[in-house]
Amino acid sequence: MKLNSPQKEIYARERLTAVQAQRLAQEIAFGPVVFQVSRLMLKFGILQLLDNNKKGLSFDEIAKNVEISRYGLQCLLESSLTIGTILLKEERYFLSKAGWFLLNDEIARINLNFNHDVNYLGLYHLEEAIREGKPEGLKVFGNWPTIYEGLSELPKEAQKSWFDFDHYYSLCSFQEAMKIIFHDGKMTLLDVGGNTGRFATECVTHKKDVEVTIMDLPQQLRLMREATKDVAGNDRIHELGANLLDPKVSFPSNYDIIWMSQFLDCFSEEEVVSILSRAAKSMSSQSKLFIMETLWDRQQFETASYCLAQISIYFTAMANGNSKMFYSQDLFRYIEQAGLKISQIHDGLGMGHSLIECTKA
Repeated sequence: MKLNSPQKEIYARERLTAVQAQRLAQEIAFGPVVFQVSRLMLKFGILQLLDNNKKGLSFDEIAKNVEISRYGLQCLLESSLTIGTILLKEERYFLSKAGWFLLNDEIARINLNFNHDVNYLGLYHLEEAIREGKPEGLKVFGNWPTIYEGLSELPKEAQKSWFDFDHYYSLCSFQEAMKIIFHDGKMTLLDVGGNTGRFATECVTHKKDVEVTIMDLPQQLRLMREATKDVAGNDRIHELGANLLDPKVSFPSNYDIIWMSQFLDCFSEEEVVSILSRAAKSMSSQSKLFIMETLWDRQQFETASYCLAQISIYFTAMANGNSKMFYSQDLFRYIEQAGLKISQIHDGLGMGHSLIECTKA
């Protein structure tokens, strides 16, 4: 594996002293405890209470403002103090920097809810998932082969957290992406794996004469129709039901643009090559295929690489058992195997997306 900077430098050396490394080992061992304690400090409003009181609060002052027992509060505060999300000075509690980010950083909150509502119980079955190549953790919700077939039937909280997570990581990059894909006046777009139609909605709003067809599972298209029923321009959003994992399913031709956003990372290597190969066969010499993904090794900040590498485990345990967030060189190889060539790569869109522009080889 060949990495670019800054990951190349960061991951090639020891970053911790022996004492720090020992501490990290214990943080890993108690990871589930740390996670749930921190989640409850948010849920019970304790971190918010401390953020609202910059001069700190005594134990009794906190106890008067939260609806849990003094015993429960003491357990949470002592744990959080050693975790590092709060501070204690002269018998008064304060919010730490880490606690502030946990409270105020939107992506931290979205990741936390996603891990609690979608992943937490299923991760117990990660070993089975890795051994079997199937999303064994998904059985905590239902008996679907992948999470995508079950999205419409997930418990409300899990469904909300899944869509919040999915939309947050993509929506922030859509405006930048549209400036690139529509710069030469192309008008027809095939949105492959369009989910609830968020990108299609952005397209028909952004460009008044564009026509978008969403190609996805029939159950996803039903969710899309409900989500876009009040959208201006929804008459220019069309649908094409298809099981894209079926190698016999061909792609329609005559589209200027084929769009795949955070889609290919849902599939195995063989499935990715199959999907891209069928897309390539439908393209003319004038067509373009755009792939937008968050590539973990092309991030500007290491924290983003960390988050993306952990998200891969969601795919293993919960989503499908055989995909992950891409290492860029793997994805580039799949593109070439499918009969496509990369004409340009745009890095740094939104929350760290890469937009890969492809033409027929």
